Amino acid sequence: MKNFTPPVNFSGNLPVVRKLLAAACFLAMTQAGATGFITDAKQISEQEARSGEGYYRADGNWLVYQAEMVEKNPFYQIYLKNLKTGQIKQISPGDGKTTCSWVHPSQEKVLFSSTHEDPEAKAKMAAEIEQRQSGQRRAYAWDYDEFYDIYEADFNGENIKNLTNIKGYDAEASWSPDGKLIAFASNRRAYSEPLSEQESTLFKQNPSTLIDIYIMNADGSNVKRLTHTNSYDGGPFFSPDGKRIVWRRFSENGHEAEIFTMNIDGSDQKQITRLNKMSWAPFYHPSNQYIIFATNVEGHRNFELYIVDVDGKKEPVRVTEAEGFDGLPVFTPDGQYITWTSDRTSNKKGHLFHGKWNHEKALESLGLK
Repeated sequence: MKNFTPPVNFSGNLPVVRKLLAAACFLAMTQAGATGFITDAKQISEQEARSGEGYYRADGNWLVYQAEMVEKNPFYQIYLKNLKTGQIKQISPGDGKTTCSWVHPSQEKVLFSSTHEDPEAKAKMAAEIEQRQSGQRRAYAWDYDEFYDIYEADFNGENIKNLTNIKGYDAEASWSPDGKLIAFASNRRAYSEPLSEQESTLFKQNPSTLIDIYIMNADGSNVKRLTHTNSYDGGPFFSPDGKRIVWRRFSENGHEAEIFTMNIDGSDQKQITRLNKMSWAPFYHPSNQYIIFATNVEGHRNFELYIVDVDGKKEPVRVTEAEGFDGLPVFTPDGQYITWTSDRTSNKKGHLFHGKWNHEKALESLGLK
């Protein structure tokens, strides 16, 4: 990989020079020894047009993920894979858009977000198909559809229950390790609460600015808002002991994001990374000693995986080194393997990859041994 280093005039602004030197030093440290964290990496999704965001059940026997697989629906749907038999089942209804699935730690239930109850769901599917068939390409942008709700379903995709049932973007949900709580992201207050003039303006410009982290009981009751910012707080996951939540917070201009953690009641919010880049998709290692996440420190479109200690006291360490997108990492429940989403494919479409994880190297690289 080639790195472009602009010429530096050392007679110029000293604070700027210091920042450039610090950045160069950081890149040099993290790029050295990026190999060896993941071995025997292989693509584990092939029959899908694209796929991503795979998450494991606590027993390691099931993998839930999202994929584009059905021609009549161009959007992601949710699938559950039995890792012992290889059998794959579609869990979501099949209409509308879906995202952000999770498997209950002990019961045969799947959590996911969907817009299938949107009255215009099928019309939007048809419009998307027409758009793609026209050959016109548009820049990627995440859709904060106000019809997204959080649902649970059994392992056969039946007994579907709407847990949020309120206007606004409700998504990015996960169960706590004991299955009693759900953390999620939502901009529901933009549709149900009075907004200040500033908030109204921000929301009209970008619906994500009013997305906060919430927590609720597993049945959808007792909803509590945990973050209170006018920037996008999202992607929450519980720590292995269930005591904390890790998430990413965007800057107010939306150009940067950093990794944060907090107690499950919203207290003790800590900033873990300070990279001034787009750092997101954090996930705890089952040891509860470090967090893995994706960041574009290496270049605007080149997302790589990094690890950082849970307190953010160490410099983040680079894990992957492939051009393109590597993100949405998760560990198997035993911490011995890692699964992530990557476009290191021949057609550059995202797919699930899986490899052996070197926990000892991770601890050593972060000075945690």
